[in-house]
Amino acid sequence: MELFKYMTGLNIVRINYKGTAPAVNALLAGEVQVMFTGAGSIMPHVESGRLRALAVTTAERSPLTPGLPTVAESGLPGYEFTSVVGIFAPAKTPPLILNLLSQEIMNTLRKPDVSEMLFKSGVAVLGSTPEDFAARVKADIDRWRKLIQDTGIRVE
Repeated sequence: MELFKYMTGLNIVRINYKGTAPAVNALLAGEVQVMFTGAGSIMPHVESGRLRALAVTTAERSPLTPGLPTVAESGLPGYEFTSVVGIFAPAKTPPLILNLLSQEIMNTLRKPDVSEMLFKSGVAVLGSTPEDFAARVKADIDRWRKLIQDTGIRVE
């Protein structure tokens, strides 16, 4: 949401909740008007007709919600936010071990029962090499550092 506010110049008041469930409940109750959250926590309410999904925050349309446009397609070019989950190892782990772990993790994620379970919970599995993931983490740190500095965001 902060990236959206920053890129649009909109003055949207942020309300902090102690988790996704209370925030979704506030949205359902009409206490808040908009929310950015993962598909897994919101799609049951969209499918029931209680909430309306407007767009996905990824650069490309999501297989989780194929009918939804991206925020960029909806009129905010350049907007992209993805939540990335990764597995880390100690800094001095030998490359051979890192590659073996990466291969085993990807083999597990590609199993039909695992990928289906993750998909149903709102997670799209992409996977990458250790090098690609390290580059992604570095790029994200640089990107979010700039946003935090430019907006003055602080931990509360």
